[in-house]
Amino acid sequence: MSVKKQSSRANQLIRWFALDTVKGHDSSGELSNFGAMSNYSTDLSYAIEADRLDPLASYKNQFHFPEKNGQPVIYFCGNSLGLQGKQVQSAFQTELDAWRELAIEGFRSGPHPWLYYQEYLTPGMAKIVGASAHEVTIMNTLTVNLHLLLLSFYHPTADRNLILMEKGAFPSDQYAVETLVRHYGLNPDEIIVEIGPAEGEFCISEEAILQKIDSLGNRLAMVMLGGIQYYTGQFFPIQSITKAAHAVGAIAGFDLAHAVGNVPLSLHDWDVDFAAWCSYKYLNGGPGAVGGLYVHERFAKDIHHPRLGGWWGNDEKIRFRMEKGFVPKPTAGGWNISTAQVLNMCALRSSIEIFNAVGMEAIRNKSKLLTGYLAYLLQQPGTWNGIQITPEDPEQRGAQLSLYFKENGPVTFERLTQKGIVVDYREPGVIRIAPAPLYCSFQDVHTFYQIVKNS
Repeated sequence: MSVKKQSSRANQLIRWFALDTVKGHDSSGELSNFGAMSNYSTDLSYAIEADRLDPLASYKNQFHFPEKNGQPVIYFCGNSLGLQGKQVQSAFQTELDAWRELAIEGFRSGPHPWLYYQEYLTPGMAKIVGASAHEVTIMNTLTVNLHLLLLSFYHPTADRNLILMEKGAFPSDQYAVETLVRHYGLNPDEIIVEIGPAEGEFCISEEAILQKIDSLGNRLAMVMLGGIQYYTGQFFPIQSITKAAHAVGAIAGFDLAHAVGNVPLSLHDWDVDFAAWCSYKYLNGGPGAVGGLYVHERFAKDIHHPRLGGWWGNDEKIRFRMEKGFVPKPTAGGWNISTAQVLNMCALRSSIEIFNAVGMEAIRNKSKLLTGYLAYLLQQPGTWNGIQITPEDPEQRGAQLSLYFKENGPVTFERLTQKGIVVDYREPGVIRIAPAPLYCSFQDVHTFYQIVKNS
């Protein structure tokens, strides 16, 4: 197919993408076709036209980019730390002004009374994760929340005590589960069951996960997986995993650090029991930003469900009586521990507004196009031929592609850094590339391709 015809085809299909995003036009079939490599082109005109028609293109201007050699970098590292939104400074200033002018009165007056600050974020966050507002709360950080949830939901018995995790889970998840098991006086080597890819594979098949759950049967107490695997970039089939876990009487919990703000989620409809996430990656909440958690309403409404209590989780009607006897709120907020981290929530509050304005389906549509385009370009002659890219299946991808280097991975990473391409490297031998749809463009991907081809 000629470049002109390819460009015309891209033009038509991106218009369908725009209609789907802006007007709710059902074009799932066309979008699937657009993901096929034969629909892409290596010509720069393709990327230019794609950006011109991209309904999310203007959001790039709402973020600050670091500079390298006097030019804005190409930032493909939103899977580690999202960029700062240009609205963040004013959001912080609003609360700093309230602190300066109101002091303690800021808890009950001012633009955003701090007494209820987490409640300003929960409805918007609930939309992002596919839940009701009473199933979501904002607090602490990811691993702290994970520890709290694990203690609430893992109740081992002599016969049912196994925990299923993916092999090579993020270290914090491994440490959290390992120390949880030791907390109960059990041996992690006997209790934690890991499932990994088949020999010669990089991702774990859905069939293998479901078969493993079924084989563990009534010995399985909990499935604890990442929603998206941080190393391979694989988007796990959360709904089917949850269904399989429940079928054998186990709890289904997920670390959604790499999934929230990246892919559409429907935690309530998928019947997930609990989940936790951070907000400094795709959600652009800032370094060390506040975390979030989800608890299905069957547990959130049950004030007798086990948990560790704190006064911010106590029923607000009696909180300030300062009496003995913890009475949790009948929501996910019943897991709150301490006073809302107001200044640590400012950036996230302003970012959630952007996400809700755009919608996760629009973000997902563009993400598929960007990662499909990136994968296509990286497989062209003259690029890094012979490297493995995961996930291969577009439906198993979020915004991240993982590139496996048998050798020279760190050297390649450093060369990209010097050229103004921000990605990250993970041992052993993977460069992770994540073009976040809110602030990455098709021309960013094409420039990256040109640098790779000419390096």
